[in-house]
Amino acid sequence: MNVYENKPWLSSYAPGVPDEIDEPTESLIDMLDASVKKYGRRTALEFFGAETSYDELAEQVARAAEGLRRLGVTKGDRVAIVLPNCPQHVAAFYAVLRLGAIVIEHNPLYTARELRHQFEDHGATVAIVWDKTHDAVSAFPNDLPLKKIISVDMTTALPLGKRVALRLPIKKARETRASMTATPAARRVFTWEKLIDGPRILRKRPRPSVDDVAVLQYTSGTTGTPKGAILTHGNLRANAAQGQAWVPGLKLGKETFYGVLPLFHAYGLTLCLTVAMSIGAKLVLFPKFDVTMVLDAAKKSPPTFLPAVPPIYDALTRVSKRRRAGLSHIRFAISGAMSLPVATVERWEEASGGLLVEGYGMTETSPLAVGNPMGPSRRPGTVGVPFPSTEIRVVDPENPEVDRHEGEAGELLLRGPQVFQGYWNRPDETAATLLADGWLRTGDIVTVSPDGYVSVIDRIKELIITGGFNVSPSEVEEVLTSHPDVDAAAVVGIRRASGTEDVSAAVVAREGATLDTEALREFARTKLTAYKVPKKIVVLDELPRSLVGKVERRKVRDILVARKD
Repeated sequence: MNVYENKPWLSSYAPGVPDEIDEPTESLIDMLDASVKKYGRRTALEFFGAETSYDELAEQVARAAEGLRRLGVTKGDRVAIVLPNCPQHVAAFYAVLRLGAIVIEHNPLYTARELRHQFEDHGATVAIVWDKTHDAVSAFPNDLPLKKIISVDMTTALPLGKRVALRLPIKKARETRASMTATPAARRVFTWEKLIDGPRILRKRPRPSVDDVAVLQYTSGTTGTPKGAILTHGNLRANAAQGQAWVPGLKLGKETFYGVLPLFHAYGLTLCLTVAMSIGAKLVLFPKFDVTMVLDAAKKSPPTFLPAVPPIYDALTRVSKRRRAGLSHIRFAISGAMSLPVATVERWEEASGGLLVEGYGMTETSPLAVGNPMGPSRRPGTVGVPFPSTEIRVVDPENPEVDRHEGEAGELLLRGPQVFQGYWNRPDETAATLLADGWLRTGDIVTVSPDGYVSVIDRIKELIITGGFNVSPSEVEEVLTSHPDVDAAAVVGIRRASGTEDVSAAVVAREGATLDTEALREFARTKLTAYKVPKKIVVLDELPRSLVGKVERRKVRDILVARKD
């Protein structure tokens, strides 16, 4: 019996938050069209001061969709997006969806090896990529189904003055230009400008439905193996509605969201690409988080809503105090992807005067599922209570059919309209994660208070969460053991006071070899994106193992914490 089926948390909802949301009946394209109709002249996007209205965004989406159609993209096709936060990213996202095709988001800082593995899995035929990654993607093996690459120079979205400044023959301009754009080596490159240089779609075309797949979002999930989570228009539309409902103080058509979270991440995608667009907000885009850049932008376009992660809140609080730059316009802030220290909440709220609450979710829940109420009933130190239309169970992790008693620790199960449809081409892993009647196994061990507040106390899965990103230990271990001098490796996360974790490794040298740990880190950098590279590597004579030979990660973690070298 599910002891939480009476939803004791409903009484803790902030005033105005509904118990349930309406079942989605419209796609993300319908959602965007409604915002364009209602807020057409309002600014939708801002990028280093250059503004794009909702009407102008709709025009770019239509032209990009027609360009993709001319390239042969049809309903159900997969289109890869490998872009930083920029206006072209937003237009590309909705252009793909307008055709009924499926968006696959990728980290543009991934190495060629990491990207190739994902492309091998999803089989996209078209990719819209940052010009700095064009060469890596174009070098993929010919046996991949990828047929067309569209190169994006995001500096073309800058204001004219900033574009001119980037061409000045001075060191700072050269460095900034090099960080934002690069000229692909290929002689002939199909550009974003060429894609949209044509007519908008004038004729009627079938529109995607709520049940159509919208996004394949790659995640390490609950098992550590990267795989594509299947999210429908209905999943994402429902989560946008849940996110909007959770903050009843939001003013339609008047908010300014800051896009400091990467749009390729499920958290940034939902808060910025769907929630913000659904309420006619202005979305200020940053290709990467830079505290000075954010505070400078706030002078012209003060943010009112900031989704971020704890290290970002700490950095903004610290630097704004030093610079005496105000954060007072930020009424609402929500933190996710990692544990939020109570001290961070206190410092932020003292500096801004606004609310900062913690949320919980996963890619498989689109990703929002649980959150602290935006009001006096919030409870720092917990991840909050289930969102509207969301149910929970706490079960025996060894047998999820057996429910735990009230207050007893167990694995958290979730059910709601935001829960994904399964993993792309992975029926066995889907069956292990999605149980009967739509219940999702989270892999997290929690306790739930009598009034419904959830506290995460441990993880069944051994993923490392660093800077808000999931890192699979097995992926890093595979890279380390590919070094000719490494015999074995174990990778764990070591938690810091900020709530994030450091990727750390213990390695055993091959017989007769001498390991240089810094050289090993340099080796890992050639095969892994920066946040996956271990910050600390310790050489051991042997790894601690169980009686059956399994590496005992908890003991590895204890050894690494104890070692000062």
